[in-house]
Amino acid sequence: MDATSDVRAFACVVERQSFSAAAASLGLTPSAVSKLVSRLEDRLGVRLLHRTTRRLGLTAEGEVYFARARQILADIEEAEAEVAKFRGSPRGCLHVNAGHAFGVQQLAPALPEFLARYPDLKIELSIADRVIDLVEEQVDVAIRAGRIVDTSLIACKIAEFERTICAAPSYLARHGTPRTPADLANHICIVAGPTLGRFPFCTHDGIDIVENLAARDHRQCRRRVAAGAPRCRNRAAWRSDPWRSNPTRSTGAVAD
Repeated sequence: MDATSDVRAFACVVERQSFSAAAASLGLTPSAVSKLVSRLEDRLGVRLLHRTTRRLGLTAEGEVYFARARQILADIEEAEAEVAKFRGSPRGCLHVNAGHAFGVQQLAPALPEFLARYPDLKIELSIADRVIDLVEEQVDVAIRAGRIVDTSLIACKIAEFERTICAAPSYLARHGTPRTPADLANHICIVAGPTLGRFPFCTHDGIDIVENLAARDHRQCRRRVAAGAPRCRNRAAWRSDPWRSNPTRSTGAVAD
């Protein structure tokens, strides 16, 4: 036990006017409480209590110490109660980072309802279609798609998404429409973000592609495909709302 335990035991004995009553309140034995008080007196080098078989009384030093100890213990309880509020209801500032498509189209519209539910919480939202260092950029939560490379991070799956292969009708008119994934090897493709020169498919390891243009984010991909550029691999449809993530596709400017 630490010094606080000694002080708490002493204060409880004084308030209860009994070692037995203090022991019952603290969940200890009377002998354990007596040892705590004796240890406190030994550390201070003074006697705090007058002990008789019938009653307990404070010495002059004990009266001074008890007054201060009671205030200190009250301050500790107040501090612990204040910190405990954070467990009951979220509060403070939460820095969230997300990619552009999910952050703008899915996350941002949901924030008003979330903040109404947790009014003591402040959200700092940043948007970035790149790998970030959570510690360096002081990000509490990052929402990303794919596998986690940094094993020191704690990851939680929140949703699934579909990748779609899109092309402008004008491009298909010029170069033909592929019928199977293997046909993509004969087409020039646009990719968003880093790639290994392959389109992944669940049926096998992937299809080798020719990268004619690498776009920094999916918005650039959609603009280039809608303008008649080659085919694009894009995170186009979130299963919960397939059209919301790609308004270009819903207008007919891009064909799956």
